[in-house]
Amino acid sequence: MASANLWSNVDRIIQSGIESKIYPGAVLLVGTENETLYEKTYGTVDEIKSTDVNTIYDLASLTKVIATTTGIMKLFEEGYLNLYDKVGHFLDVEGEKANITIFELLTHTSGMQPYSDLWRILKGEDLKREVLRIQPTCKGKMQYSCLNFITLMAIVEKITNESFDSYVSKLLNLPDTCFKPKDIECCAPTSEREGKRLRGEPDDELAYYLGGVSGNAGLFSTVRDIHTFVKRLLSGEYVTKNVVRLFTQTLVQDPADPSFKRHIGWMAPVKGGSTGDFGNETMFGHTGFTGTSLWITKEGLHVIFLTNKVFYNRWDDRIQRIRTLLHNVIFSRLLR
Repeated sequence: MASANLWSNVDRIIQSGIESKIYPGAVLLVGTENETLYEKTYGTVDEIKSTDVNTIYDLASLTKVIATTTGIMKLFEEGYLNLYDKVGHFLDVEGEKANITIFELLTHTSGMQPYSDLWRILKGEDLKREVLRIQPTCKGKMQYSCLNFITLMAIVEKITNESFDSYVSKLLNLPDTCFKPKDIECCAPTSEREGKRLRGEPDDELAYYLGGVSGNAGLFSTVRDIHTFVKRLLSGEYVTKNVVRLFTQTLVQDPADPSFKRHIGWMAPVKGGSTGDFGNETMFGHTGFTGTSLWITKEGLHVIFLTNKVFYNRWDDRIQRIRTLLHNVIFSRLLR
């Protein structure tokens, strides 16, 4: 009875987001290392076609952890880099950018600006080259920056001597997880750009104009693939459990605000954030601008919540309250 009540509350919260036109539909999976506790689809992808467990979502910034951080963890484990290697060791960059460390990129303490609008005038390799030339401007504080993870992508490509999407695809080995998905009909549409509805192309501008492949965004996946990813990560299949612990349990304080912390590559819960009131420093995960989120506890309980909330309004942030309510209800019953 208690379990039934839990899931009915979960359903009501997610359904309220559909009724309020925060997102047209959603997919939820709550699981552990050993089993799926709850899996359900809600609504539609576009007010017409129903969602299902095979719906492919634009993960936005979940790319940072599932693709980029996992790639860096693997290269770290294999001895190709360490956390205090400098960018200049791998890339031909000038100035203070060359002295930024891998650790600073992963923890957003590099001093890089949050984003760049160079995509308005440059495309493809020209855009990538100029983004990599941008210098840090705010050393001494933790500032979230997509440019950090584009730099990490370039480092991965330099070390592996292959394209980032190729390397990530082989590393993750997940059937429906990729950059530039071919099965467009299975993709949940996102926002409109240049007079067309995006479907199977990144909602993120930098990822879009970089050609669909980036270290900050651009990865597409399904709820079941992400569930498999989490299980493999926690079991030591991608990298050793020692590496997983280092990256997901190390806490890094914001030099300007010691109350704000991150893990290495991964987000840590913040007060009033998407993990709700049960969020604690041993949890790790990430959120995505398109309406995606993944949170994992140290014990392996994980909540995967995928939506395409940008379908209605890119800048509508009401999903934050949905996430908080959802995780409160789930963690109040299942947290150990």
